Amino acid sequence: SAAANLSCVWHNLESMVCTWRAGENASRDTNYTLSYWFDGLKDSKKCRNYFMHQGLYGCTFNLRFPNITRSYPVVRILIRDHSEDIRPVCASKNPTTIVKPAPPGQLTLSNVKDEIYVEWSESETFPENCLVYEVQYHTGDLNAAQIIQVILHYFQLPTSIIIITISCVAAHIPSVDPKSKYTFKVRAYPKPECYSSHLYSDWSEEKSIGEKMDSTFHLALLITMPLTVAVSTIILLVYLKRLQILILPPIPDPREILKRMFGEQSEDPQVSEKL
Repeated sequence: SAAANLSCVWHNLESMVCTWRAGENASRDTNYTLSYWFDGLKDSKKCRNYFMHQGLYGCTFNLRFPNITRSYPVVRILIRDHSEDIRPVCASKNPTTIVKPAPPGQLTLSNVKDEIYVEWSESETFPENCLVYEVQYHTGDLNAAQIIQVILHYFQLPTSIIIITISCVAAHIPSVDPKSKYTFKVRAYPKPECYSSHLYSDWSEEKSIGEKMDSTFHLALLITMPLTVAVSTIILLVYLKRLQILILPPIPDPREILKRMFGEQSEDPQVSEKL
């Protein structure tokens, strides 16, 4: 009857979300409740924001510590029901192992002299230099998407992609194709030196820059261009033929003239005899 498969994630060092499944022997009217406590709290607190999604029970509660550090007290979770038939579940969670950053925000792209600059804002809830970023970009083919890592304030890759961090994080990609459309997105994950978590943030919203000719339009262009050239050529040939006739009219064949003359003379006697 006890709650099963308890899992908790600490989102952006601000709120913790715990989910679990109902016990196999729990009745349908089981009303699970979650309480938590950590060193520094006088009394345990009850979670208030419950939800249920695809058979999973869950609850979200704020979890922020007074000072931003790299070590936090263990959070103790208690899930139970008021009925004595439901066995309670106790668990201890080390927040540093279940940290999940928020997706990077304010993603902006700019193109200066055929060079693309990608910028995004850093999280204000994490200590300085405790997040690693991944930048993914492609020109339309997702299978050929490239991923680069942003670890240091200044980072240069063999592919001449330069990463610079000042007040925000930025990526500089030189020698881009001005006729291609580039799509970018960024995600973050905790630096191993700061946290033991292996949870990536969700990807940021995608942003694109540049223009790429639509494939349908490109196909239509490939079909219509030869057809247009062929029709234009035919019209031009007809026009030139007419122009040649006007400028250089055809010379009559003398044989045809003689045939017409003698033909008319041979017909005159017959006409007179009938008369």
